[in-house]
Amino acid sequence: MAIKGNTGDNRTRNSVSIIIVGGLCCFFYLLGAWQRSGFGKGDSIAVEITRQTDCSSISNLSFETHHSGAGISDELSDSKSQTFEPCEDSYTDYTPCQDQKRAMTFPRNNMIYRERHCPPDVEKLYCLIPAPKGYVAPFPWPKSRDYVPYANVPYKSLTVEKAVQNWVQYEGNVFRFPGGGTQFPQGADKYIDQLASVIPIPNGTVRTALDTGCGVASWGAYLLKRNVLAMSFAPRDSHEAQVQFALERGVPAVIGVLGSIKLPYPSRAFDMAHCSRCLIPWGANDGMYMMEVDRVLRPGGFWVLSGPPINWKTNYQAWQRTKEDLEQEQKRIEEIADLLCWEKFTEFGETAIWMKKINADSCPGRQDEPRVKICETMNDDVWYKNMEACVSPYPEVNNADEVAGGELKPYPERLYAVPPRISSGSLKGYSVESYQEDNELWKKHIKVYKKINKLLDTGRYRNIMDMNAGLGGFAAAIESPKLWVMNVLPTIADKSMLGVIYERGLIGIYHDWCEAFSTYPRTYDLIHAAGVFSLYQDKCKMEDILLEMDRILRPEGAVIFRDEVDVLLKVKKMIGGMRWSSKLVDHEDGPLIPEKILVAVKQYWVAGGKNSTSEI
Repeated sequence: MAIKGNTGDNRTRNSVSIIIVGGLCCFFYLLGAWQRSGFGKGDSIAVEITRQTDCSSISNLSFETHHSGAGISDELSDSKSQTFEPCEDSYTDYTPCQDQKRAMTFPRNNMIYRERHCPPDVEKLYCLIPAPKGYVAPFPWPKSRDYVPYANVPYKSLTVEKAVQNWVQYEGNVFRFPGGGTQFPQGADKYIDQLASVIPIPNGTVRTALDTGCGVASWGAYLLKRNVLAMSFAPRDSHEAQVQFALERGVPAVIGVLGSIKLPYPSRAFDMAHCSRCLIPWGANDGMYMMEVDRVLRPGGFWVLSGPPINWKTNYQAWQRTKEDLEQEQKRIEEIADLLCWEKFTEFGETAIWMKKINADSCPGRQDEPRVKICETMNDDVWYKNMEACVSPYPEVNNADEVAGGELKPYPERLYAVPPRISSGSLKGYSVESYQEDNELWKKHIKVYKKINKLLDTGRYRNIMDMNAGLGGFAAAIESPKLWVMNVLPTIADKSMLGVIYERGLIGIYHDWCEAFSTYPRTYDLIHAAGVFSLYQDKCKMEDILLEMDRILRPEGAVIFRDEVDVLLKVKKMIGGMRWSSKLVDHEDGPLIPEKILVAVKQYWVAGGKNSTSEI
């Protein structure tokens, strides 16, 4: 009798499972039919994602059986999702922490007013930032390097203000970027050729670069074909949309400035730093800005200064400044470079290049130099920390030939070589073995992502963000010339991990996801969020993070969430009111694993009309 009873129970469970699976298949069939009905430009992408994540991939997903609804409140299960309405059309380019009106209320000295000043909670917008009318998907790379649709960034001021410098030209319904710049009238490519003749760019020694005051980031754009990844930044200033143009072109960039707070990058991060007439007063504040560049420049790295005051004897009239003024400025820069232990590498035309010495033993007597103040610590806790006029100490070495902090392999070998921060044991909790295991795990995850979304490695997604990058395993596993990844290390995570990411030849930035990211709306094609909401549980509201993701994600862009099932159910419920389509998928190791994958697509809609395709 007991056996018969069990058999009946099993039949009942099987029947229920069949009904659930059948219902899900019907749901996604109806979703696909609705999406094919022609509403909105985002439907083709949504259809493709729906087709690729077919019912077979979740046929065994049953939350009641395996998870019993644990942790899911009645409010979540029974209530309808909140609907977020569009913001006013005037907010199409809203950057919450670099808002122009708010910026003007802060002091002008040291560019404080151009730094991050985020709105208090009472001023946060709980609406969806609209795309401008006529918005279209960017051109694929490498065409996007040279052409940007006018409708996506409808501002012509740079074509007028920089007309003679060949930055950008307006041609019909597109902007064209000839690759020119203030200091490279023959184009960024030839300018980089000059740099590469003296800096070891071709052999992979220089992989990561920092471009201060980047303009429209043509320098970074043309470095990409040489396998150099530049982190470009410029303030949101009178030249509208510099960083927005850069990202629309498919080039890494953020809104930022050298002002009063430290740059959001780890120490010893970049192989090269660059200033092409970036208008930064390098000799001011006791050399504080050069000292900050020194902090983020790795031992053996290069600093390139192009423009005033270099070669002032020839150019002072063109720069409309006196010989005395320019001579004094260059003299001051040379003095600070000596204090920093930078060696003048070469000077040609209007360009000078310095190389940072490889260790403190290369700088005998600096410790006794009364003008040198050594910083007390060299940790990477830099978020909202004041910049100081002090010199970052080198890590200790055992001999005069050793590179402080560890020597790096040339790229691409360094992508999977064991980073010095791990091999030295300075990153607590991680060993060589755990690092290698993490790499294998992310290779496995990426294989699954590519099965879920077959567009992932086709060039459809150019600008990608990893919101919780860890050791950079996601970016390393997805590495391709068709895309780049902005690795974000949350400020509540282990700061040293971002240093590991740079040692791998990748780029990234510190950020607190309770605040807005330093970028314009619609600047990322795909966002990866693994464990973000578990990490920020009880730190800030889920809707704050999701609305920021919506702000920076392009229409038709995709999001891959990876988290505990209870967390993802809450996320899925909330994005249901954000004009996103979504689908929950099992962990690659099967339905018994509580971690799941949620795939979402932001639908196409623009300002000034009710053309949403968000209903699902």
